[in-house]
Amino acid sequence: MPKTTVHDPRPPRTAPGPRRAGRRSRLGPRTGAALAGAVALLGLASALPASAAQSTGPARSPRSTQALQSGQTMQGGQAGRASQELPAGFDDCPALPAGVDPAAWRCEVHTASPRLAMGSLAVTLAPITMTHAEGLLPDGSPGQVWGAMHSAATPVPGGLTGSDAAGRTPLLGLAVQPEYGGRADFYTGRFSLRFRLTGPLLPRDCAIGAAEPVDFAFKRPSPSEWISTDPPLIRFSAYDDTFAAPAAERCGPLTKALGRRLSLPAPSGNLMSYDATYTFRTYDRLPAR
Repeated sequence: MPKTTVHDPRPPRTAPGPRRAGRRSRLGPRTGAALAGAVALLGLASALPASAAQSTGPARSPRSTQALQSGQTMQGGQAGRASQELPAGFDDCPALPAGVDPAAWRCEVHTASPRLAMGSLAVTLAPITMTHAEGLLPDGSPGQVWGAMHSAATPVPGGLTGSDAAGRTPLLGLAVQPEYGGRADFYTGRFSLRFRLTGPLLPRDCAIGAAEPVDFAFKRPSPSEWISTDPPLIRFSAYDDTFAAPAAERCGPLTKALGRRLSLPAPSGNLMSYDATYTFRTYDRLPAR
């Protein structure tokens, strides 16, 4: 199983909230009808927030060294265009544990646009870039250090209600953004993610897996493929169709409505597939910091 690196990306900015009471609405007839229908559908006419909460970036997860057990590196990126998406530098490479040989450790950077289906949510996520380090610890056992994860929000077709009208109404917009869930094992392909849900009517803490992240255990359908040796560039695919998808949480008055909209929680029938490309460099070849 290849490795995968995961990190808490900065959440996207949420769109402006609805206009304050007392101001004349400028919504056109079609938009106004879509909004009224959505409010009636969700039963939230008296519960809509006065304004959307502003999104703030989460605290960066601490970098940690872990003993690993088996496997290879799991990475991600859309085959065929990943060579353009790979970062030119290695700015997110983490500091190494004390006492290790830099030549025996490498910083890995991978990119992916995973395809995610859980409940009734089905999207191709915006490109994700992950960075981690791995190598031998002073006692000879394998180790890893978390680096970083960067991504962006992906619009969900149909917005908050699933209708075409809601999809064209900014106020009813809905987007999903993956964030590092705090657990990663790049040798075995196990890692966890939260999926932040964003939109003008959603609070900043709204997420799938807010309390307990979604855990993935990726499998390899085929061997890795070396695209280039200098610089190293490796492509592979992985997937997990066994994970359970939790409910949307901390979404304020829309929490239950989002559960119905996205058919969550979904204990089975979910899929995340990963077409990945990654590169690496040993620490003795990285610029001194």
